[in-house]
Amino acid sequence: MKALYSLALGLALAGGLRAQDAKPYLVKDFDAAAVSAARLETAGGNISVQGDAGNARLEVYVQPSNGRDKTISAEELKQRLERDFDLSIDVSGGKITAIAKPKSNRINWNKSVSVSFKLYASSRLSTDLSTSGGNISLDNLSGSKQQFRTSGGNLHVNRLSGDIHGSTSGGNVHMNQCSDKIDLSTSGGNIHAENSKGTIKLSTSGGNLVLSALDGKIDAGTSGGNVEGTDVSGELITSTSGGNVRLKDIKGSLRASTSGGGISAEISSLGEYVKLDNSGGNISLVLPQGKGMNLNLRGEKIKAENGALNNFSGSADENNIKGTVNGGGVPVDVRSGGGRINLSVR
Repeated sequence: MKALYSLALGLALAGGLRAQDAKPYLVKDFDAAAVSAARLETAGGNISVQGDAGNARLEVYVQPSNGRDKTISAEELKQRLERDFDLSIDVSGGKITAIAKPKSNRINWNKSVSVSFKLYASSRLSTDLSTSGGNISLDNLSGSKQQFRTSGGNLHVNRLSGDIHGSTSGGNVHMNQCSDKIDLSTSGGNIHAENSKGTIKLSTSGGNLVLSALDGKIDAGTSGGNVEGTDVSGELITSTSGGNVRLKDIKGSLRASTSGGGISAEISSLGEYVKLDNSGGNISLVLPQGKGMNLNLRGEKIKAENGALNNFSGSADENNIKGTVNGGGVPVDVRSGGGRINLSVR
């Protein structure tokens, strides 16, 4: 049964309330075994979901939206919430729904409140989360689908599996120990992804990408930042429109490109292909020694060292190298539109 909870529930009306006290405005307990999905929606507040956390409950936090309100009476907080929001909580049909909906599009946020949710539930929970400005955090969930979005906050996801789709319009993204199908994006922040595996898509319109200990099919792109990757296995496709690309300990197939920066790639184990491309910077490529490869390199000036062309058959000059190493095998295609290429083996 859907209910509009009394906005005074859990609020001590006597005395003042400090925003930094971070005490729940109200708490809703429920049977974790009976709930497999959650929809949480708020405007301006944060959302946190913790799986397999023992007691199943939803905590609602109400705080002044203006950080300069160091102290505010409980009665004033109650009045602001009742004036500006409809707060509803429903547990039915295996789903918990909590929505803090603004009553008007013309709220004076300097004199209003933010409503945040913290949900503790079974790890098998699936989620649909939305906030217009706060942060979103998820930990230890294995439901079939995790879908979450914020207009300006950060995303922090840890120990998730399933179909994972998250976006933010301006915040940073941090992912750790996630698996299966992952799609995370931000319009302006940085992305830090580590210790994860599966089919992974990461995109930012202006921030940096930091990739560490990833395994699977990884597609990671930024429109303006740098790309740094260490210990990436499987297939990595990465690009930036203006930054540099620096990759170490790559084990598998690699395609990397930048429109304005340089590329440095150290490959410890070859996959099906290597393809590097830039428009103006230099390229440094380190390949594993003694492997069969088909080389096709074009650049302003090419330098091959450390025996990179041992057992080479083909044509080579300072601008082009085309031929086979050790009888041929994995295609290695490198193009620098205006920079130098340094090729070596290790």
